[in-house]
Amino acid sequence: MNPDIPKSRQHRDSEVKLRKPVVDDGIRLWEIARDTEVLDANSSYAYVLWCHDFAQTSIVAESAGNPVGFVTGYRRPDQPDVLMVWQVAVDADQRGAGIAARMLTDLFERVRAAGVTSLHTTISPDNIGSQRLFAAAAAKLGLHIRSEPLFAADVFPDAHQPEDLYILSAD
Repeated sequence: MNPDIPKSRQHRDSEVKLRKPVVDDGIRLWEIARDTEVLDANSSYAYVLWCHDFAQTSIVAESAGNPVGFVTGYRRPDQPDVLMVWQVAVDADQRGAGIAARMLTDLFERVRAAGVTSLHTTISPDNIGSQRLFAAAAAKLGLHIRSEPLFAADVFPDAHQPEDLYILSAD
C-alpha cells in the first residue's frame, strides 16, 4: 500500500478495474468530463463515437459496474508509434487514489505491445495537476518527459489557454 494515499482511498482504488471502453460507456464518459468543470466537454456523440472507434487506444476505470474514470487516446495517423492522449478524467469522489496514473500506465503498456513507443498529450501552462500526473507516469514507465509550445492562445476562438505538447519517450 502507498503510505501517501489514505487507506480508505487505497481500498477503493483496489476495487477499480481497468478495461477497454464500449459504446454504452459513452454517456457516462461525457458525464464525467462535464462534471470535472475543467475539461473541454465534447458532445455526447463524440464520447459514444470515441468508445466505438478508439476503444483500442482508450481505457475506462470501473467500480461496482460503473465507469468512474477514463483516458481517451488515439494513434497519430502520421506517427503510428505515438499514442496521443486526448482527455483524462476521474470522478470527484474517486480522485486522489492514483486511478488516473494507473489508467495512463496500463493503457501505455497495452499499446506498447502494439508498437507504440511514446505518448503525447497537451497541457495548458496553468494545469499543474496534469503536469505532475504525466511526469509521474513517465517515471513509472521509465520514459523521459519534455514539453514544447504547440498551440498559442490566439488559435482558439474563445478564452482558451495555450496548450503545450508533452512528449513521453525513451529518448
